[in-house]
Amino acid sequence: MDPTEQPEPTLPPAEQMRRRRLEKLANANAASPSPKPASESSTPAQPSETASSSSPSTPNPIQSQQIRITPKPKPRPAGNPSSSNPFSQLTSRTAESQGGTSADSDALPVKKVYPTVGESLEDWSDRVLSDVFLVTLDEKRTTDARGTRLTYLAELRAELQQSGEPVKLSPSSLDAALLEAARHVPRSKALLDYLLPCWKRVMRATRPARRPSPEREEVLREAKRLCMSNCIFALTMPEYFGRDPDPNHDSLVPYLLRNHDNEDGLCLDFFMEAVSRIGEDDTIAPLFSEAMVTMSGRVAKMTMNDDYKPYINCLVTYSRFPPLLDALARHPSFLVQPKQDATKEELATATETDTILGPFFRLSPLQTEVTKTYFANPRTIDAGHVKSSQEALRMTLQAHQGDLIGIINAFVRASPVAKTSTLEWFAFSLNSNHKRRALQVKATEVASDGFMVNVTAILDRLCEPFMDATFSKINKVDLDYLRRTPRVDMSDETKLNADQATSDSFYNNKADGTSNFISEVFFLTLAAHHYGLGATNSKLKDLDKDIKYVEKVIKQMEEELPKVQNDPFRSAVVKQHIQNAVATIEKYIALKHAIHGVVLDQSMQTLSLQFMRYVAVWLLRTASKTDYKPGKQITLPLSADKPAAFSCLPEYALQDVVENFKFIFRYMPNILMSAVGDEIITLCITFLRSSEYIKNPYLKSSLVTLLFSGTWPMYHLSRGVLGDALIGSDFANEHLLHSLMKFYIECEHSGVSSAFYDKFNIRYEIFQVIKTIWPNNVYKEKLSRESRVNRQFFVQFVNLLLNDATYLLDEALTKLVKIHDYQKQLHNQGLSPEDREKVRTDLEQAEQQCQSWMQLVNDTMGMMKLFTETLRDSFTMPEIVVRLAGMLNYNLESLVGPKRSQLKVEDATKYHFDPKTLLSDFIDVYLNLGSKPEFVKAVASDGRSYKDSNFETASNLLQGSLGKPPETVIAWNNLRKVISETKDELDQAELDLGEIPPEFEDPIMGELMTDPVILPSRHIMDRSTIVQQLLSTPKDPFSNVQMTIDDVVPADDLRKQIEAWKAERIASAKGKAKPSSESMDTSAG
Repeated sequence: MDPTEQPEPTLPPAEQMRRRRLEKLANANAASPSPKPASESSTPAQPSETASSSSPSTPNPIQSQQIRITPKPKPRPAGNPSSSNPFSQLTSRTAESQGGTSADSDALPVKKVYPTVGESLEDWSDRVLSDVFLVTLDEKRTTDARGTRLTYLAELRAELQQSGEPVKLSPSSLDAALLEAARHVPRSKALLDYLLPCWKRVMRATRPARRPSPEREEVLREAKRLCMSNCIFALTMPEYFGRDPDPNHDSLVPYLLRNHDNEDGLCLDFFMEAVSRIGEDDTIAPLFSEAMVTMSGRVAKMTMNDDYKPYINCLVTYSRFPPLLDALARHPSFLVQPKQDATKEELATATETDTILGPFFRLSPLQTEVTKTYFANPRTIDAGHVKSSQEALRMTLQAHQGDLIGIINAFVRASPVAKTSTLEWFAFSLNSNHKRRALQVKATEVASDGFMVNVTAILDRLCEPFMDATFSKINKVDLDYLRRTPRVDMSDETKLNADQATSDSFYNNKADGTSNFISEVFFLTLAAHHYGLGATNSKLKDLDKDIKYVEKVIKQMEEELPKVQNDPFRSAVVKQHIQNAVATIEKYIALKHAIHGVVLDQSMQTLSLQFMRYVAVWLLRTASKTDYKPGKQITLPLSADKPAAFSCLPEYALQDVVENFKFIFRYMPNILMSAVGDEIITLCITFLRSSEYIKNPYLKSSLVTLLFSGTWPMYHLSRGVLGDALIGSDFANEHLLHSLMKFYIECEHSGVSSAFYDKFNIRYEIFQVIKTIWPNNVYKEKLSRESRVNRQFFVQFVNLLLNDATYLLDEALTKLVKIHDYQKQLHNQGLSPEDREKVRTDLEQAEQQCQSWMQLVNDTMGMMKLFTETLRDSFTMPEIVVRLAGMLNYNLESLVGPKRSQLKVEDATKYHFDPKTLLSDFIDVYLNLGSKPEFVKAVASDGRSYKDSNFETASNLLQGSLGKPPETVIAWNNLRKVISETKDELDQAELDLGEIPPEFEDPIMGELMTDPVILPSRHIMDRSTIVQQLLSTPKDPFSNVQMTIDDVVPADDLRKQIEAWKAERIASAKGKAKPSSESMDTSAG
């Protein structure tokens, strides 16, 4: 040997064996056909007899590829190299293994040593690895302890014997064992069908009931590492196992779609291990990304009728691992890749079908195939079935949107790239679908309603974290965002008060800085409401028109059919036209039911309403150039120098707010009772008072319509949702009347076609709003006199007083609950300084609002107490008593009910809040009116808030903390007893009456009439109902003709029929000693 030649380093025996195995496998692939699958031979394949080494001039096909196996953990530095490697101790038993102290005390942490009883480490390793990977080196051992067939590894046995190592499975020989075992997997099966169950078994082995020794843990860690590496090789480099690439096998898709708990499904441990290797193996991320691209393509062809849940569940699983989402966001298919010759229509639908996220957002109950499933035979389907189907589809959509928001939240948090790509995806979806708000829209040329509604709903929920009740983050919405190359394209939109040239000039003057995430999401959501949910809502009106038109056509054709019966050809044509028309109208009706089911989702619309409140506040801040928030005042009129930032905004910034509120008023007014603040009133008054800020007269008139809609009677609010606020708002008292009068004059000289600006309708709406706000508290001193000489005026005033009391109590107690929560948070010592400062700011704002509301509550209750004491007859009139009882019951529940502890605050006097005094005032009002049967009946019949338990709790407080005299306690208990007995009587009377004949029901309230009267329009209503109606609008509710209560005529004949029917039903009920449950009428009414 040349002394100058350096000898090649001697490799460890395990590495020598591995190289020989790879070379032998490579030569076997080149020189001989693949071995038969194990299922085709009763004996395992024997080792190849080809040369054990390749010629240096012939590259090894396996070695020529870069093989990435996660390296074993680096050994800990130690004085004795062998002591850090547990496998160096396989054939020796030292004193340390029996409880002694190792000389290398730093090699492993100090742990309890578990002595081995009867089984050496090498025997344990051979047994465990054999059980995990279902292989054996013992030709006679064909099954494991559970009877599972084992694969005999003849080649590995021969190599171990040749190298002089023990013929046992060990971590050092495991790689070769897996290579040989893989050759026994039939070619018709994917290698992962073998390897994934192995992974599950090795993971179970790593979690025994009792923790194994460090040496055994090291064996399991190595088994886990090699198993994962081979799983990755099986997918990315099948040649490594002597296989040709096969798209059916070299994919994670089938395994991702299976349940985590399945033996051949990907468990979360697999995800975690694979993701942990992404940084060192660049084949893993593409593997998962391509699998998701494939699954997304499949979902693009699905509807909610199909089995889509495994696909969405898989994406939900991805969302738990930010590196996977980052890889997806970088994939070319994440965003639309526009073709050079792509049309606008193709781009509009591309996001929905040609991106990774699009198909998941496309899934919706609004898909045509799905609407047919939920609403079969829609022309004849009954209302109950429609309602239940809508509830079902609503629940399905809520679950789906819950998955989508979790996924999107994970994307925006995964990495800066993922967040940016996600925002770009949303922006492209909106910018390419401006045509959805065109007058004529073809469904095939724009994204579907289901897709756009989901986009809107998810963006709403992205806004949810910063939409707090105190508007504390409203200043985060940066107006300069629109002058920094924004993602939202509004260049083709009509502006609030600027022409195209002015708008272009303003936005071409770019602003410095960068935009924050809140601003990005805010403007995307605003656009989404316009092109998404808003466009779908507007489709309802068009659908109604289309349905009526097609129904008319069908009726005409059906009338024509008998005329052509003698002409077979014409008869067949008419029948075919009728059949086509019926199919069309059924499609329209099913879609209408589905849209109602989707857009009338209370949770979705509540969140949408909250966003619109934020938009309203933001518009006011922009126009007034102040830091306005609900509870603060804006100086009117606004400056004559209109801010360009406001004038150049798209019209839909204001239109979205108005249309959303109008939609809610029409379809879901119930959600407005606790969701509307004074910002919507301020918005309407401000831009009616300074109407020159808005160019579009139709948009200005919509503000009047919005105020008018807010005064429609609803539930117990005879003045509507906004009526209470209009009466109690200082801002409204100062500016509303002037603003309405100003616009009343302005609409006369607008010069705009009546199609856009109907001045008569506007004036009618203005009159109704003025009528609502006209009474005021200045009439307190005249109350007694007016109650005697001007009953009608008195009734109007008292009703408004009750509205005011209800509103103020609700606002004040709500603020107290918030103050309670904020004070509780401040006691949390773990709160960070930043969070503590934010909570303190929110607390201060809530305190300011609570102080003003609570003081008004105390004044109002003081007056109520005085009035009910001196004017018992007036407060028990039919027009008042029901609403008064409801208000008392509702607030009694707040003061003594289960949630009363939420009203406990520190230093309550600071907020003018004395719960004992307030409760005492309520009890005094009850007692003042308790002698009136009308009041007792009204309290007992209040199904919304009356609870006997609240009266019992109040009785205990009277005797305890309130310290009332004994006679007051006795009077309260007597009243409680009378109300309870009356409640029982009313309940029994309702059961006795059973189902009420339709002709006996009030057409508005749906209740049995007791004093029916005939209106000028010849319709019949109960006197109490029409009196309530006339308090709000002095018009016949059916003909809209002016009327007073003096215009009604008693329907004596009908009243006698009702009385006779009641008497007969009551007598019948009493005559049944043992009423049969089968014959009992339990229907509503």
